[in-house]
Amino acid sequence: MNVKSLLKNASGVMAAVLLMACSGAGIEGSWVEPVPGMEHMLQGIRIESGGKASSINMATLQYETWESKGDKLILTGKSIGNHQTLSFTDTLIIEKLTRDSLVLSKGNYVLRYTSVPSAH
Repeated sequence: MNVKSLLKNASGVMAAVLLMACSGAGIEGSWVEPVPGMEHMLQGIRIESGGKASSINMATLQYETWESKGDKLILTGKSIGNHQTLSFTDTLIIEKLTRDSLVLSKGNYVLRYTSVPSAH
């Protein structure tokens, strides 16, 4: 890794840390987005303390665990469909994190979640 790449990676991590610190936002909670093609329905992810994750309204994608490393969110789980179950690990870039918004990306794929208020 050259110095330029190292500095770019370090600045990305620092930006994510500052974003989280300044916004007072944590990634734990319930996050939803409209289902593509069925915007009246919501789907998403529940991120809990202790590294546990679960899906919200998604029968074929079942999240199980999460881990945050710098500006990356690493999710594991199972994809269920076509008479088979496949384990997966997905690494997403945390583009934005506020109390009300979580934007994740992987290449050109962008997920724009909004926070679901807790029922406490």
